[in-house]
Amino acid sequence: MRLALFDLDHTLLSGDSDFEWGRFLAAQGVLDRVHYEAKNQAFYDDYKAGTLDIDAFLAFQLEPLARFPRAQLDQWHHRFMTERILPLVSPAALERVQAEKAQAQLVAIVTATNRFVTGPIAALFGVDHLIATEPALNEAGQFTGKVRGTPSFRSGKITRVDEWLADLGHRWQDFTETAFYSDSQNDLPLLERASEPVVVNPDPVLSDLARQRGWPVYYWKS
Repeated sequence: MRLALFDLDHTLLSGDSDFEWGRFLAAQGVLDRVHYEAKNQAFYDDYKAGTLDIDAFLAFQLEPLARFPRAQLDQWHHRFMTERILPLVSPAALERVQAEKAQAQLVAIVTATNRFVTGPIAALFGVDHLIATEPALNEAGQFTGKVRGTPSFRSGKITRVDEWLADLGHRWQDFTETAFYSDSQNDLPLLERASEPVVVNPDPVLSDLARQRGWPVYYWKS
């Protein structure tokens, strides 16, 4: 059996959905644009450098979700998809997802970005299974600004994938082929676990490692 996993930001997308969501909210004037964009950029730089404090970042990134009603967030997200996400969709990525869906028994997107931001993006790619950081909800279905469970980041992606497979009645060992596509050094734990690590639009650290280890490298651009 074959399992195919895709990172999202800078892999299937030619950009970062998390970063763009922050910029989008700031552009609406609902956040302090100068302050928010400066912090958003600083966290993004830390992520690219492999030094991101995931707990501090999630506290920052999820706070706006708790500040506004869900209906308003959904309305903004609809515009966000049109204005910020569709221009980032790579045709090559769409083709590879369809190819994997044709041959793999399971296909999933595995991303550190929260499910509110990424759920509609996974649907856009036609991927039914999304493993994302889960924002906590209160009894009324509103976001609390907290995280539920393990963030889907670095080794947390392995934890979350194993939990997802167990929920489906599978184990990692059930699959004779395991492919994982990613751009980032932050995804090395899952890349090294996969029987087929595939590097897409790599950051400098991952680019060097891929060359040393003979991993295939692709450049998918929108």
